[in-house]
Amino acid sequence: MKFYNLIIKYRLWLGALFLVAGILVNISSSFWPAFPLYLVALIAVVTHFLFGPMRLIQEHMESGDLEGAQKVLDSIWFPNLLIKPVRSVFYFLQSNLALFKQDYDSAETMMKKSLSLGMPMKETEGAAYFQLGTIYMQKNNMKQAEEYVRKAIRAGLPDKENTAAAYLQMCQIFMNKREFRAAKDYFRKAKEQKPTTPQVVDQIKQIEKYISRIPG
Repeated sequence: MKFYNLIIKYRLWLGALFLVAGILVNISSSFWPAFPLYLVALIAVVTHFLFGPMRLIQEHMESGDLEGAQKVLDSIWFPNLLIKPVRSVFYFLQSNLALFKQDYDSAETMMKKSLSLGMPMKETEGAAYFQLGTIYMQKNNMKQAEEYVRKAIRAGLPDKENTAAAYLQMCQIFMNKREFRAAKDYFRKAKEQKPTTPQVVDQIKQIEKYISRIPG
């Protein structure tokens, strides 16, 4: 796996190396002995620009190395050359990193670009809508937040943790609207997911302290 990741990381430069080797063989001999080198160079360069080094980002994201993930994304010089599903993931990840930096405008722009290209999986679409809802919550635009969180729930989210978080956001939105009956209903749905992520569990505990005391 590490060897494969190294090939992906240096694929463009390997392509350039094979191209130079092919030219040298072509000059010293003829085209056909150089043809395999030209072919490898072509495959390396084309796949670099069509697929990019997206596989390398997973390791950084899983370890929480956001700086490393950003460096990989920044190494993609021409994102418009990426094939559509890969380009969608590229913008999705750009939005994630912008959200971590609390750059909500960039996060919104990148996520909308990702959605406009179509998401590779239905669950990813739900996660994208949920992230837009989160962005609008941070921007205090509750109307848009509600619209996108609803879309996320309808599209489906990848796991119970995200589903619980989406219901909690709906609970907060309806509490803000003073529609307490709906807020309690969404809170109940969040608890039914039985999430285990500390952040979500803590949020449930915080809301539970006062939700039973509110009318509705």
